[in-house]
Amino acid sequence: MLRTRAASASALRLLSDHDRDEALALCDRDPVTNVFVSARIRGCGLDPMRLGAQIWGYQEAGRLVSLCYSGANLVPVQAVPAAVMAFAERARRQGRRCSSIAGPADAVADLWGRLTPHWDRPRDVRACQPLMAIAGDPQVEPDPQVRRVRPDEVAILLPASIAMFTEEVGVSPIGFDGGAAYRARVSELVCGGRSFARIEDGSVTFKAEVGAVTPHACQVQGVWVPPDRRGRGHASRGMAAVVAIARRTMAPVVSLYVNDFNAPARAAYQRVGFTQVGTFMSVLF
Repeated sequence: MLRTRAASASALRLLSDHDRDEALALCDRDPVTNVFVSARIRGCGLDPMRLGAQIWGYQEAGRLVSLCYSGANLVPVQAVPAAVMAFAERARRQGRRCSSIAGPADAVADLWGRLTPHWDRPRDVRACQPLMAIAGDPQVEPDPQVRRVRPDEVAILLPASIAMFTEEVGVSPIGFDGGAAYRARVSELVCGGRSFARIEDGSVTFKAEVGAVTPHACQVQGVWVPPDRRGRGHASRGMAAVVAIARRTMAPVVSLYVNDFNAPARAAYQRVGFTQVGTFMSVLF
């Protein structure tokens, strides 16, 4: 056991910008599953100060075989079992700094199983979240009123974003800063042309964002329709519009992941043409 732990520790190291190409090549082995980490590396590099996170690399025979993004989220990438053991030991030693563990279900389940005795109890464990993707035209007619949100419409979008986050995550994003950090993130996506909505009479009737983009894939998040507008096709037609715009202007494959218990959302995505390509798991603190 001591030899196994020593071998795991010696194979784990903090990556730097010198490792960028090798890290991206590893992410690109499964560009849909790894789009979040790949997009972060492409945008910020691997320097922890710029990235706002660390990237741990696990090597076998001098070759990088697995990664783990350690920031606000803990996200394993191409994690072989020995790498998961090393990542768990590193995370255990430093203590919990993340608000979630998320990624491929097998790796996250193994990682969380090793951390459970040492970390505090999570708010929620979502063990089965289908990862879905579409690489062609949407199969329903896109809503022509869904468009990019303008910077002067952030105040209109923000209440819908807060409602979506609270419903999805179970807590409000308005923290001790009065919501300044969350508003800044919403504004960043709007200014980057990655926030989409249908706005009628000053109210949002559908919204979604593209949270991560690489040359190979992009990932949609924050899909929301007001409760009193559900069941009218806003979700499927709105997502069709987002898919059409994203595939035309961002990446050839559009992905998302959804809770397995959210049957209406899964049905809406399937109508658009999304199919399941994997399974994620999330542990929320």
